[in-house]
Amino acid sequence: MEITNVMEYKAIAKQKLPKMVYDYYASGAEDQWTLKENREAFSRILFRPRILIDVSRIDMATTVLGFKISMPIMIAPTAMQKMAHPEGEYATARAASAAGTIMTLSSWATSSVEEVASTGPGIRFFQLYVYKDRNVVAQLVRRAERAGFKAIALTVDTPRLGRREADIKNRFTLPPFLTLKNFEGLDLGRMDGTNDSGLASYVAGQIDRSLSWKDVKWLQTITSMPILVKGVLTAEDTRLAIQNGAAGIIVSNHGARQLDYVPATITALEEVVRAARGQVPVFLDGGVRRGTDVFKALALGASGVFIGRPVVFSLAAEGEAGVRRVLQMLRDEFELTMALSGCTSLKEITRSHIVTEADLHRPVSRL
Repeated sequence: MEITNVMEYKAIAKQKLPKMVYDYYASGAEDQWTLKENREAFSRILFRPRILIDVSRIDMATTVLGFKISMPIMIAPTAMQKMAHPEGEYATARAASAAGTIMTLSSWATSSVEEVASTGPGIRFFQLYVYKDRNVVAQLVRRAERAGFKAIALTVDTPRLGRREADIKNRFTLPPFLTLKNFEGLDLGRMDGTNDSGLASYVAGQIDRSLSWKDVKWLQTITSMPILVKGVLTAEDTRLAIQNGAAGIIVSNHGARQLDYVPATITALEEVVRAARGQVPVFLDGGVRRGTDVFKALALGASGVFIGRPVVFSLAAEGEAGVRRVLQMLRDEFELTMALSGCTSLKEITRSHIVTEADLHRPVSRL
């Protein structure tokens, strides 16, 4: 069967992967309401396309924190990719580089920052969890910087792990032949089996629940890399992030894996964008499966989007070729959406190109 869209990789991954692994990648927290809503909220945003515009040339290139990329579609951090495919993060890094875009490596990768850097050139960000032992954090940040990573994506929505019932049922743990490579030399690379989720126990033991804005300030004293705050959903936290020196904001609900019944990221996006007032770029992470989704996010003020599950599902199905294909399909769909909406560059994508449910509830003068 020919694959014609990103969603089709999910079923292939489900067939190929052990149940414990597939469920870890696919599931959300508790009732999984936000998991469904991350997708469904996109379907409630409609287009207002403009016609009779010369769209014979379309430019999708952009810059993120000063780095030029081929399109505003980047790879989000997803943990333990060697559970999906033996080449894991190596394959993802090569695919991102080939597509001319950014890969974000998870703290909990099954390949180290040095190993990923060894795959060749590419713009890479490093996602950071803050461990109780700050020496571990400082060491890891320095290693990422030395390995040529260009920014830190600081995850701020995980003082504790969300309740992922599939992982509890499956007694999820990292397969014995794999380790969290970045922590291997620190005796923090293994995950013990438990009577619930091995990852939840690991987080409870290692990740710092006292993390606060002062730690965002502290991070800036130990690295010159810009810091993106990942996990912001409100205007209040947007303003605090900017006050505390964030270089950018990633609107994220952790793939609906933390607090259930938070809004979809596409729903929260506009509030965050308005609060940022153009002072820092705002990115969207969560629910992107179509080029139309990318356009909607940019119309609502995002500077770019990050994709997570499509990467691990395509990696499971076809390795590096699968990830390349996902990036190419999203690029092609996004280009087509731009053409059919009458936009030839990213700066031409405006709020007036879409209509949201909120618009329908208030009279908006568009003239």
